[in-house]
Parts: sequence; C-alpha cells; structure tokens
Amino acid sequence: MNSTVLSMDEIINAICLHMAERKAVNPTEVQVELSWEEDTGYSAEVWVHGRSQFLVESNMIEAILRYVHTEYGIRAYREDVRLDLDEEITAVVTTD
Repeated sequence: MNSTVLSMDEIINAICLHMAERKAVNPTEVQVELSWEEDTGYSAEVWVHGRSQFLVESNMIEAILRYVHTEYGIRAYREDVRLDLDEEITAVVTTD
C-alpha cells in the first residue's frame, strides 16, 4: 500500500483547478477557504467572480481525485481518500 499526503495548499489548488474547469474561468479567479465543523465535517467555501458556493466533503474528494490523477498519475477511488485534521487539513490518498 502506498500513501500520498496532500497538504492544505494542494487541496486548495485541487479545488481551484476543479472549479475553474467547471465554471470556465482561470484558476486564479477562484478563491477557496477550507473548514471543519464538528456537526458538518469538512467543507470548502469557494468564490468565483464574487459569488460564493459551499462544497461538501464528497465534492472536495472529487476535486482531489482529479488532482492526484493529473498531477501525480495516481488512479484512486473515493474510498481511497481520507481527509485529516491535525494542525491543518490534509488529504491522505492510499493506493495499492
């Protein structure tokens, strides 16, 4: 089993790239703020052209899966990704 750990910055980059593609804008036009709440879990607030949108954990994982595939050449599945909270939010991608 191999594990790849994505930093908070990489998670933000993954979401920026994902949302930029979905909204047909440049990644630099996307702002992301990650958060964790005890009652709602992991989420991200995304701003594109001044409009705010909330992403839940499954949306974040979708972006992470695309990112690890394009940036690292890793084919992973939803169940292979675990979000962690230590001093910052990280993602652990485990593959065979």
